[in-house]
Amino acid sequence: MSLKYAVGDLTIQRIIEQETSFVPALEMLPGLTPEILAENRAWMRQARALDDQDVLMLCFQSYVVKTPHHTILIDSCIGNDKPRPNRPKWNMKTDDTYMRALDAAGVSVDDIDFVMCTHLHVDHVGWNTRLENGRWVPTFPRARYLFAKQEYDHWFAENAKAEIPPFADSVLPVVEASRHELIGNDHQIGDHVRIVPTPGHTPGHVAIAMGRGKDDAVFSGDLMHSPVQTLYPELSIKFDVDPAKAATTRRSFLERYCDTDTLCCTAHFPSPSVGKIKRKGSAFVCAAV
Repeated sequence: MSLKYAVGDLTIQRIIEQETSFVPALEMLPGLTPEILAENRAWMRQARALDDQDVLMLCFQSYVVKTPHHTILIDSCIGNDKPRPNRPKWNMKTDDTYMRALDAAGVSVDDIDFVMCTHLHVDHVGWNTRLENGRWVPTFPRARYLFAKQEYDHWFAENAKAEIPPFADSVLPVVEASRHELIGNDHQIGDHVRIVPTPGHTPGHVAIAMGRGKDDAVFSGDLMHSPVQTLYPELSIKFDVDPAKAATTRRSFLERYCDTDTLCCTAHFPSPSVGKIKRKGSAFVCAAV
């Protein structure tokens, strides 16, 4: 299983925290019918995207990308010591899996120049902070944390109505430490990093494109969770705030990167999680590289 990729002048490393069964496929994808599931069950199981009980298998991971100028962490996973009672596998976790994976990649928390979150859901912000003497502090002390302004404003307003634990323990402490920057869709880091607006899963969800002068790699976040969504781009998950918008965004994203050399680095596809988008009839596949 490959954890490291090189493309253009980028080095990309996967930092896996969990790869596990998540939610039954028919529950996670409300538009999925038993008939479509039956048609796709064999290849999905072979790809380790579906377990024997028809539960979707998902990977929860970060990507560390080294450009010639910066070291960037994309999406910070689940985190430790965080109250997540609705998800037993995430609740008050204390394992060292994530930190060991960073270490194995030759990366220390001090090496990260930027943390970029595709959106601010619980499993994409968890290691933004860690518990130190009873306080949440930024895990990556030298990093600037970049949050899409539209996404941040949405969750800030929601949190004002009723506390949203991942926002309160994994985003606001970064803001209080003055380590954050709210960015627009035109934001760039040097000549290598660009924002690709991909709304639907959340209001301000973004993908992140990297490469000098062209998109050598794109990090798709929660634009899609399972490879079955490349074959059926109209299938949105139950957690999408705007399922119709998510489906439209997904198809246009797949069209944009279809049959190009761009590496598509997905957040949740089963290992190897990274591939190139290829056309398949009127749909697509993410072919592993």
